[in-house]
Amino acid sequence: MDYNEKIDKLKDLKIEEFVWIIYIGIIIFSFYSNSLERKYILYNDMKSKEKYRVTLIIIFSILCIIYYYFLKDSYESVQELNIFDTLNKKNLTYLSFLASLLIFISGVIFLYIAFSDESLDVEIAFN
Repeated sequence: MDYNEKIDKLKDLKIEEFVWIIYIGIIIFSFYSNSLERKYILYNDMKSKEKYRVTLIIIFSILCIIYYYFLKDSYESVQELNIFDTLNKKNLTYLSFLASLLIFISGVIFLYIAFSDESLDVEIAFN
């Protein structure tokens, strides 16, 4: 690994650390979202229901942005492949891109459900 590759990798690690901080924020926000859902279920509180929907939309919007970043990064890795790379590296890079694409698609679907399901009939969760 040459100097420029090391610098690029360190930049990527810094971005990934920032993403982990965002995930911690999303986890805390999800606890708040669950408390709103609980309040709606127990007391039929319509304000809590709407706040719950809004928090889900915010959560999945942020996740879609993160998922898009990783999809874009994975796509760039595919574009950087060359004929001298090993078959194993090529296969794993393509699989990584496919996984990123599927995760992004799932995020978009969950976001669509959060927008569309005003009655909160569909349970959505992310893992």
